[in-house]
Amino acid sequence: MPIKIPRNLPAYDILQNEGVMVMSSQLAEKQDIRPLQIILLNLMPEKIKTETQFARLIGATPLQIEFTLLRVSSHISKNTSKEHLENFYKTFNDIRNQKYDGLIITGAPIEHLPFEEVDYWGELKTILEWAQNSVHSVFGVCWGAMAMLYYFYKIEKIILKKKALGLFRHRNRNTISHFLRGFSDDLIVPVSRWTEISANDIACHKNLEILLDSNEVGPCLIDDREKNFLFLLNNLEYDSNTLNEEYLRDKDAEKDFQVPRNYFPNDNPQLDPINRWRSHAHLLYGNWINEIYQTTPFDIEKIGLK
Repeated sequence: MPIKIPRNLPAYDILQNEGVMVMSSQLAEKQDIRPLQIILLNLMPEKIKTETQFARLIGATPLQIEFTLLRVSSHISKNTSKEHLENFYKTFNDIRNQKYDGLIITGAPIEHLPFEEVDYWGELKTILEWAQNSVHSVFGVCWGAMAMLYYFYKIEKIILKKKALGLFRHRNRNTISHFLRGFSDDLIVPVSRWTEISANDIACHKNLEILLDSNEVGPCLIDDREKNFLFLLNNLEYDSNTLNEEYLRDKDAEKDFQVPRNYFPNDNPQLDPINRWRSHAHLLYGNWINEIYQTTPFDIEKIGLK
């Protein structure tokens, strides 16, 4: 089954050309099934790139997905047109009385700021509170995951002396986890962050389990089965060229840039990078969607009822 997105959303043609099954609203209405309702809170500046990356992974599953895009209203986006936001995005006031099977909270390039100094922190806290009774499963990614860990568990992010940037080998800590079905014992994961979460801080919370980690860059995937929370501190959703784009941006800005580790062949930026994480990205998001499908109520209004 395909992902349902608006026909004029830029991701529609991109994904269709890649062979991902996409469906317009008109076709979806002819199917007599309940699609899974997945909402993406997109906090990234380049929203079209980010929404396409996540739609690609969600749309590769064998279930019909209705994909909703959400933005914060307390922050003005400088990198995405007002027309695109008005045409394709909802605000919290638009959806606060609805329920969803899954919520993804993306990263945001604001790691250097304390959470309380982020201009939309108050709105994000409201969304997190709402999600506890209105969303079956919440999936935080990168800064989104760190924000959830801070808000719900008071786990502070730790500022790194040097940016963790590149492809890093991770180990599978729980081969029978529903989220890691089909995973290798070790795998390559893209990492791009100035902060990290301490494994010792995670260990202080009995409901939190580290599923993937790395000797070099620490915890990667964490879950809380009781709350139906999943936390991905790194970026499996990245396109093949995303780390290269970040590298070139920092280089052009004459920042303290570094070549992403283990990313370019022979660590040579003149050579095209090879994607070595795509299959595990599809596995993780497919497993998350399958877990939602197996456990969410058929009557969506029963989500959040004890």
